[in-house]
Amino acid sequence: MRLTDIPLTLLAGGVFGVLFVFLKVPNGLRIGAMLGSALLNIFFGIGRVPPHTRILVQVIAGALIGCTVEKSDLRRLPSIIKPTLVVVGILFVLNLSVGFLIYKISPIDPVTAFMCVIPGGVTDTPIIAADMGADTSKVALAQLARYIMGVGFFPPMILAWDNLRTREEARRGKNTGGRAAGNSAARQKSAVKSPWAFVCTMAAALGAGILGDMSGIPAGTLLFAIIAVVILKLGFDFAWLPLPVKKFTLLVSGCYIGSAVSMNDVRGFGELALPIAIIVSCYVANCFVSGKILGKISGFSRKEGMLIATPAGATDIALSSADMGVENTDVIIIQIFRSIIAIVVFPQIINLLILIFF
Repeated sequence: MRLTDIPLTLLAGGVFGVLFVFLKVPNGLRIGAMLGSALLNIFFGIGRVPPHTRILVQVIAGALIGCTVEKSDLRRLPSIIKPTLVVVGILFVLNLSVGFLIYKISPIDPVTAFMCVIPGGVTDTPIIAADMGADTSKVALAQLARYIMGVGFFPPMILAWDNLRTREEARRGKNTGGRAAGNSAARQKSAVKSPWAFVCTMAAALGAGILGDMSGIPAGTLLFAIIAVVILKLGFDFAWLPLPVKKFTLLVSGCYIGSAVSMNDVRGFGELALPIAIIVSCYVANCFVSGKILGKISGFSRKEGMLIATPAGATDIALSSADMGVENTDVIIIQIFRSIIAIVVFPQIINLLILIFF
């Protein structure tokens, strides 16, 4: 690896990231960084990011996730714990069943197959997958496809379906769309934004992340960093990361994943076409099924229930829900807890199952 490879990789990722942000692509900086660094490595073979970057990325990602949890979210737990557990349970069954199906019908190894399906972050999941010995490039491509569908296809699909069903119900003189679950109050976010809070957050995340890496637990770096920052945030209300740090993490994590994609991966993309089609189809079906179940057990409206079951990030769902006229804050809170559980718990169980059965 030449010394110029790293800055060139970051430059390529940065150029595409800024371009995608300018084009208003959802999560554009991260996706653009992945694409730019991937293209550099595919066509010139010089996309490089130091291997230990994954530790730093997981530390900051853990801090970012930990900072998203607010005390006001915990006060909503009694009312959202049941729908959260239902969503997580269904997603876990989906993760295992579809992952096993992909493993059986394709040449993909079991760890990679399960990690391709996991409903986690588009960059967090591939980095965790690398820790578990999975094929990072395949996981990244599958997760990217899931994410793009989650932010680009699901919201208009949900809106169109809800409009269609609403018109049909109006003609029949009844309403089965479900009532709105009734929490339109804005989330109460911490106002702490100080250099010392940033220093304490990074110190807690870094110290815990290093311990997590030494523990040998899959995704231990990310897990320990999240726990440390959540304790700092909820216990002392003294956790904060400035926007430039967030953007830097998105850029570097995108470049880290993109630089793992080579021309050989592109040539072998054909073996991922069917698994990706299966993953997307199953998530579409789950959106309808889970949305219906959430409406029955928790009174969410049709749009609310389907948005909760959408395989995208909490921020993306927040933006989509605003555009769709959904003001229920519980939708966002459930998505946050769903994402954290998927990223933290699912890999641990998958790793255990791999050790036992494979």
